Amino acid sequence: MKLNELSASPGSLKVKKRVGRGIGSGKGKRSGRGDKGQKSRSGVSIKGFEGGQMPFYRRLPKRGFTNIFRKEYDVVNLGSLQKAVDAGVLDGKNTIDQAALKACGLARGRSAGVRILAQGDISAALQIDVAGASKAAIAAIEKAGGKITVKPKPEVDETGKKAMRAAEAAKKKADRGKPEVKGKPKGDEKADKKASKKASKKDDKKGGDSKGKSAESEEPAGE
Repeated sequence: MKLNELSASPGSLKVKKRVGRGIGSGKGKRSGRGDKGQKSRSGVSIKGFEGGQMPFYRRLPKRGFTNIFRKEYDVVNLGSLQKAVDAGVLDGKNTIDQAALKACGLARGRSAGVRILAQGDISAALQIDVAGASKAAIAAIEKAGGKITVKPKPEVDETGKKAMRAAEAAKKKADRGKPEVKGKPKGDEKADKKASKKASKKDDKKGGDSKGKSAESEEPAGE
């Protein structure tokens, strides 16, 4: 084996296709991009373009509302809890919270908490600490000898809102006590200026006419 006899394994190297090297090459003229224009260029995305008319997604009316502040909860049913306890994945002797449910695969752990629903049956006496539960689920857990603790919802802080309302009320009250400043609006001032200009022009015309008449009266009658 000599160095000049070495070659790559067949299929390991792929020759790059050279485009734009004449019509006879198979990839000449348009270089495999079709015809000329915007679509033949790279980096162009015109999906959804409908020839200049109003696109369909803009013709449809808007419906609904998406609350960006809403909280999402993982839902766990009583039947799933019982199956996890029976399989030994979930320890029923310790308190079951969101971390324990995440460890056994019943909750994702990325949500705002876990809510227990009453689908299925439960016979194990469990100590559960979650963010929420339905009335039927609470009754079933207590009937089985367990206990469930539901975290109270955080109270809405009304102090800031009350302070803002009080400030607005005080401002309105102060505005009521201020004396009203009476004055003509800007439109009336403009109208008055125009009227005064017209009156001055009329006076000038009258003054000119009276001067002419007085000059005629002063001329001698004989002349």
